Amino acid sequence: MTRTDAKNSALVLFSGGQDSATCLAWALDRYDIVETLGFDYGQRHRVELECRDGFRTAIARAFPEWGKRLGDDHMIDLSVLGSISDTAMTREIEIETAATGLPNTFVPGRNLMFMTIAAAIAYRRGLNVLVGGMCETDFSGYPDCRDDTMKALQVALNLGMDSRFVLETPLMWLDKADTWRLARQLGGEELVELVRVETHTCYVGERAELQPWGFGCGECPACKLRKRGYEAYLAGENVTEAPV
Repeated sequence: MTRTDAKNSALVLFSGGQDSATCLAWALDRYDIVETLGFDYGQRHRVELECRDGFRTAIARAFPEWGKRLGDDHMIDLSVLGSISDTAMTREIEIETAATGLPNTFVPGRNLMFMTIAAAIAYRRGLNVLVGGMCETDFSGYPDCRDDTMKALQVALNLGMDSRFVLETPLMWLDKADTWRLARQLGGEELVELVRVETHTCYVGERAELQPWGFGCGECPACKLRKRGYEAYLAGENVTEAPV
């Protein structure tokens, strides 16, 4: 990996889902150079990763100015995380609440590992901003999505790498309806449609049927959250539902 040494540059944690795709658009609207990073940790909904290239291509084509800023993509094999995680995100088991009170979709240490590896890549690439889709408003109680966790991690990474990384979480205080609204603010209905059709959020990896809010089973927590957010967005913005 060679260094870009760009002062106004960012590395976006881009899974191929709605949140990270919106964060990618947010970064492209702000930074001169934007690179993307994905992780293959044996997730049950691996189809999400297969959406990454399609969304990158689509957003660059639809928004040429953003396309000029879109840099390299990086994919990291993090299968070790899947091998030590007995969760509904990495095993074919029923999604339910665990004894801890957290849903069993929680993968302990996931975002901590993601950001640490992202910082190591950004260090080598000369990128100074790390962007993640963590959110404390519409989330399942995951402790590694909290604002306090990200602030503490920023301090630890900068101390450990003697750097000045900034960790940006543009969705931290937004609900899912607000996330759809942010996409519209950034790129109009064209971006909303790209997010609706080209991204994937469903935990069980269902991508056979296009719903009004996107692809998914419609029953898992991720689908229900995305559906409720999309419907609230339509109601609040007085927007006509996209054809299926």
